[in-house]
Amino acid sequence: MTDNTSLLAGPDAAGIRPPATERLPWRSLLILGGATFTMVTAEMLPAAVLPQMSDGLGVSEAQVGLLVSVWAAAVVIGSFPLVRLTRRLDRRTVIAAALVALAASTLLTAVAPVYPIAAAARVVGALAVGLLWATTNALTADLVPGRSLSRAVAVVLGGATLGTVIGVPLASVLAQAIGWRAAFVGVAGVALAAALAVRFVTVPASADGSAPDTTHESAASDREPVHGVRLLLTVTLLVSLLLVGHYGAFTFITRLVEPTAVSVPGGTGTMLFLFGLASAAGIALAGRFGERPRLALVIAAFATGVAVLALSFVEVHAVVGVVVVIAWAVVSGALPALAQTLIMQLAGPERRGFAGALIPVVFNLGIAAGAALASLVVTGPGIAALPVVAATVIGIAAAGLVLVLRPGGAAVAR
Repeated sequence: MTDNTSLLAGPDAAGIRPPATERLPWRSLLILGGATFTMVTAEMLPAAVLPQMSDGLGVSEAQVGLLVSVWAAAVVIGSFPLVRLTRRLDRRTVIAAALVALAASTLLTAVAPVYPIAAAARVVGALAVGLLWATTNALTADLVPGRSLSRAVAVVLGGATLGTVIGVPLASVLAQAIGWRAAFVGVAGVALAAALAVRFVTVPASADGSAPDTTHESAASDREPVHGVRLLLTVTLLVSLLLVGHYGAFTFITRLVEPTAVSVPGGTGTMLFLFGLASAAGIALAGRFGERPRLALVIAAFATGVAVLALSFVEVHAVVGVVVVIAWAVVSGALPALAQTLIMQLAGPERRGFAGALIPVVFNLGIAAGAALASLVVTGPGIAALPVVAATVIGIAAAGLVLVLRPGGAAVAR
């Protein structure tokens, strides 16, 4: 790509056109989506069974909630070393083995008699999921041509969204019906089933990043050019800052939507359900318009900032509040898929494993930093100030993306 080719415009500006039709390896992608469904459900399970797990282990709800934070920390710490250790192995084998480890850790949590054992089991599960995310990201890119990457990512991340919208609520219902330990056993079973499917059904791709030798899954011929580690890291850091703002607001979503929730049947539960469904729609839109992920990511970033700022006006009327929350969910739901697509394209086959590990680390850091920032804002100026602060952070990140991805912005990578 030449210096005067706009990165925001994408490869079409260089005269590269996608083929008229490209078949996705649906079976493989849906199985990987099932794996991400399992990962997210397992990660959020303590939050779904908080009261029951607290009583069962004889600890406070705050200590059970801490298991989610410990999980995120383990993902951040363990992802890169584990990816390096497994970089020469078949990615299907790595994913299947990590899913078995996740199943074992979840089952150990289910039978844990005391809190320390449950906490240790959760650390093992988190390390497995860090490796899972990194390897799943890389394998998804292996399986499709570069032009189809956004659609493939949307399918795989759709499983993660369903984990939040369906998996976690189902686990909560199961815990209330027959106990929290049964919920963990159920997730362990799902993880084992996913491991078998990944290992024996998913299309193979070699550990070095080459794709299967098929007409619709070959990734070698039309991969995006590699723009350099510096551009890759800069974009990734800006995405992390973007997530700080978004997840800062999302951490206190129940407080922010209270004025609307009181006028909606089902209250806060309905608002959260609408948010989940709209987020799924956002992922679908990312797959539909993600062939130009640079431009699409910038648009989604600015739109997310506007939607978060609009949370300041949800008190005007219930309809306004519902519209704002749905708009926020749609545009923010597209962010992870678009960001992951762009990061994997910038990495290219040569740095695919590195980029795959970078994504969960950066995402978890953004979530943790966003929650911390939001807590400081709510403790200080108050909840009313949070939309403005969060929107400002998002706006700064979006502006940074424009500067980096503008025509000539690729110079930072050279």
